Amino acid sequence: MKRIETIAKADNFCAINIGKMSELGEYVLELGPEVIIPGKVFCGATLGATGAQFSMQSFAPGTETGFLHTHKEHEELYFFLGGKGEFQVDGQVVPVCEGSVVRVAPAGRRSVRNNGKKPLVMLCVQYRQGTFTADDLDDATILPDKVEW
Repeated sequence: MKRIETIAKADNFCAINIGKMSELGEYVLELGPEVIIPGKVFCGATLGATGAQFSMQSFAPGTETGFLHTHKEHEELYFFLGGKGEFQVDGQVVPVCEGSVVRVAPAGRRSVRNNGKKPLVMLCVQYRQGTFTADDLDDATILPDKVEW
C-alpha cells in the first residue's frame, strides 16, 4: 500500500508528497471491515491541519463510491481534477469533469461515480460549516519583506 511522504516540517508548516495523480489508485482507505475504499487518501492529519481535512481520490473507470453519506457538521468542496463522471446529491445527478467544483452542505446525501473511460480524479476538502465570515476576507497580511529564493 502506498504511503504519504513528508518532505519538510517545521514550526509553521509541513509539506508532503502523495505521489502522481496517476498513482492514487495505489492507496487504500479502510474505514472498517465492510468499508474499504481503493484510491483514496486523507492528508490533513499528516500535514497537521487544524481547520479542515482533505482527501485525494481516483475512481477507476466504471467504479463509484458505493454508498451515500452525510456529515453532522462538515460542509465539503469537491474539486474534479481529471476524467469525467457523475455526482449525486439528494437524488439529483450532476455531470462532472475536469474543472468541476461541487459544494455540499452537511445534510446533503452524496455519492460519486466514474462513467468515463479514464480515471476520475477528485480533491475533497471538508470543514465545519458556517465558520468562514466576512471578517475572514481580511485575514491576510501582505508583508513588506522582499522574497528571496
